[in-house]
Amino acid sequence: MAKKLTAQIKLHVPAGSANPAPPVGPALGQHGVNIMKFCKDFNEKTKGRDGLILPVVISVYEDKSFDFIIKSPPSSVLLKRACNLAKASGKAGKEKIAQVSRREVAEIAKQKMQDLNTLNLEQAIKTVCGTARSMGIEVVD
Repeated sequence: MAKKLTAQIKLHVPAGSANPAPPVGPALGQHGVNIMKFCKDFNEKTKGRDGLILPVVISVYEDKSFDFIIKSPPSSVLLKRACNLAKASGKAGKEKIAQVSRREVAEIAKQKMQDLNTLNLEQAIKTVCGTARSMGIEVVD
């Protein structure tokens, strides 16, 4: 018989460096989950992806056991990494702070395909281009 799901927790956690401090500890503690086990498992699975903030969906079951799914990093994080930026533009419509090639946008779109709501690569590229535009990053051919 399948376990009964009691909660789904969505967090953004730095890859390879999950610890019991907020936001992880309080979010898991209120559901009775073993925080250290989650941190150890998460850090093991995300080794080598240091520096990325990864969305994770944690499913908590009635017997306090859990499992989790690690999603791909947000497009904004991948775009900032591609342009070597610390943060996006504060005046996105007026100020262009960086450029990214269409080829790099296509690579980011391929990486994000599993988490986007499209199966068409061209649509995924348009989605990533929209994110770049809203960050003040110009997409060049």
